Amino acid sequence: MLKGFREFIARGNVVDLAVAVIIGGAFGKVVTSLVEDVLTPVLGALGGAPDFSALKLGPVKIGNFVNSVVNFLIVAAAIYFVVVAPVQRLHERKKRAETPPPPPEPSEEAKLLREILETLKAREQG
Repeated sequence: MLKGFREFIARGNVVDLAVAVIIGGAFGKVVTSLVEDVLTPVLGALGGAPDFSALKLGPVKIGNFVNSVVNFLIVAAAIYFVVVAPVQRLHERKKRAETPPPPPEPSEEAKLLREILETLKAREQG
């Protein structure tokens, strides 16, 4: 039983998953700090305090829900513009650098020589 456990733990994908969870947790703290300490105060300075907790729709208190939705949108925008878009640009740049340029168009002389060669081959066969 211990041998099976050891093999399970030693698999590369289990270790990769553990590393991803740890890095994801740390990255989550960075994103949370970016949103709470940088973006939310900027939005508050531009449009007033971004707190909707007192918002009600009749007897239903929807303010906390609206706060959660706004927070989610800010986090999603921060992740997209700070992480996803720059990484996509890096991948595109890398792909362009790895793709060889197309071969140059043959010169008029080379085209003419090919035509002559094809004509000579046709004469020999016919």
